Amino acid sequence: MAATSRPRPSHATAFLGATLVASGALADVAVTARAAVVRDPSASLLVFDDETGALVEVDLRGSAAEVRRRIEEPSGPTGEVSGADAATKGAHRGPGRPKLGVVAREVTLLPRHWEWLGSQPGGASVALRRLVEDARRANASADRRRRAQEAAYRFMSAAAGDYPGYEEALRALFAGAADSFRDRTRAWPADVRTYASRLAEGAFDAQEAAS
Repeated sequence: MAATSRPRPSHATAFLGATLVASGALADVAVTARAAVVRDPSASLLVFDDETGALVEVDLRGSAAEVRRRIEEPSGPTGEVSGADAATKGAHRGPGRPKLGVVAREVTLLPRHWEWLGSQPGGASVALRRLVEDARRANASADRRRRAQEAAYRFMSAAAGDYPGYEEALRALFAGAADSFRDRTRAWPADVRTYASRLAEGAFDAQEAAS
């Protein structure tokens, strides 16, 4: 599999066909996956990000030590500036510049929005940060549910699209119907079913807590 320029996940899970062959730190998973592919070159290998359910491309060429070194070496420059770098650069632009990880970016609002923000204690920046933090707290449960749905969907679409009940399982996932999801995935290979349920867990928490 070719190397990727996307950020590497800290933890991942590898499947050889429908069998889970490794789960844990990405470098460890890649080394184990390489050994599995060496034993069975014709098998289909898929590696997934444990947080997002997205496919992870891993370069398995060369020895186990080479595979590990490619993953564990710091990524090269990407042309993007991290938040910490931006804050550091901002600190040298003159007095009054934001520090402590605060990054200046453009926000487009209507005049009445700017007028209201400017009238708030601390000014527009303080008011915007307070509004964002309030929204994060208010939407924490919904955001967790959405992330779990998206992660499970990514994995299922890549690994389970040909299994019986796939479409029905997706509908149950996005409906928050835990019992139906379990029923629709019951006939799937055990490793695939277990990993899909693990990723989807957060999609059902709110419903099960209310029942």
